[in-house]
Amino acid sequence: MLPKATRTHGYQQVASILEAEIVSGRLKIGELLPIEAELAEALGVNRSTLREGLRALESDGLVRRVAAKRLQVVAPDPARVALTNARALGLRGASFRDLWEVQMQLEHFAAHQAAERASDEQIAAIRASVEELIPSLDDDQAVVRHDIAFHSLVSHAAGNAALELATAPIGLLLFSATQHLYQAVPAARHRLLAAHRAISDAIANRDAGLASDWMRRHIADFRRGYEIAGFDIHANIELSYSSPFGPSSG
Repeated sequence: MLPKATRTHGYQQVASILEAEIVSGRLKIGELLPIEAELAEALGVNRSTLREGLRALESDGLVRRVAAKRLQVVAPDPARVALTNARALGLRGASFRDLWEVQMQLEHFAAHQAAERASDEQIAAIRASVEELIPSLDDDQAVVRHDIAFHSLVSHAAGNAALELATAPIGLLLFSATQHLYQAVPAARHRLLAAHRAISDAIANRDAGLASDWMRRHIADFRRGYEIAGFDIHANIELSYSSPFGPSSG
């Protein structure tokens, strides 16, 4: 039975109560919420208050409207979660150094776990990603898009939801930090391709130690390229609004 909402900020309580039901699993992904009249009665609020609360849940990506104006429980879109967290990092003044230090700790672990846990389909996707970059190696934005996608595929193949959600917003912000890197250091794109191929091969061969070692080298090389390009590793990174991964796409 759902707890009653109070009159003070009732719509916020409606959203909080239903969010708790969803997060706990008592309301399951794919399940339809009761009709408005039933839900308003269960929560002890009027229908206008209920609708405000439901709009808040829609805005947070926890429910969506389906046929006959019913609302269905959905899992939050990982890209949307990543964008929200990337915005928060930007507002906190995260620098390249901040992001790189976290990358250095997480990415080699992701590669190690991917080598041990990846399915054959995930390995095929990682390897295909590497090969798909080759025709577009002279396209700076294509290189960055590939880089973000490659690391996302590796994190997903690691089979750890917390790791995947932790690394995604870093990728979004690093797009902003590296949009001009490959113009300043053209050789960096070829080094990136070589590293990604070596990581991909190690994961495919189930060599967790080698995958981890190559990822460490790759992330260390990334910082060297950034410094060679003359960029300030301590400067705040702003989330790019021209990025295909940025707010304009979501």
